Amino acid sequence: MLHQNALDQSRTALVVIDMQEAFRPKIADFAETASRIALMVEGAKLLGVPVLVTEQYPKGLGHTAEEIKAVLPDALGIIEKTAFSSCGASSFEDALRSTGARSILVCGIEAHICVNQTTHDLLARGFQVHILADCITARHQRNKAIALAKMQQSGAIPSSTEMALFELMRDAKHEQFKAIQRLIK
Repeated sequence: MLHQNALDQSRTALVVIDMQEAFRPKIADFAETASRIALMVEGAKLLGVPVLVTEQYPKGLGHTAEEIKAVLPDALGIIEKTAFSSCGASSFEDALRSTGARSILVCGIEAHICVNQTTHDLLARGFQVHILADCITARHQRNKAIALAKMQQSGAIPSSTEMALFELMRDAKHEQFKAIQRLIK
């Protein structure tokens, strides 16, 4: 039996929030964060975990970082939004509902704005939110630290790329263990 805060592969979705090219020159660790998110997306695909991607006002902020775009599942529809919370886009809520997920892995930017508001709205809707702390960033690291603390205080569960992937597999006998292991090495 799984602990209530453990990830269950069959009931989990990954949400990538607003990792858009316009932020690349403004966020010092953008490339590193985008690479980790791309790894997480690849792992999610291997494990059959649904992936949702949002873009905040892409007309002005550009599209999802190329590192991430290159590994997205085929025919994935990126959800455009203007609300800071992803839950402010009805198409996001519909897409999330269609996954059947109850646990949501959250990553993206900016920690204190869109990630924070999405996390709180997901928590208010009864989802269990796991914050991939190594896949979240902001222009200023102090804002990231404050956002992570607030989200955790509100009930979000801290996690990381490796922690989440291994928790989803549960066992070295998992059919995707070797593939996941290759991804993270």
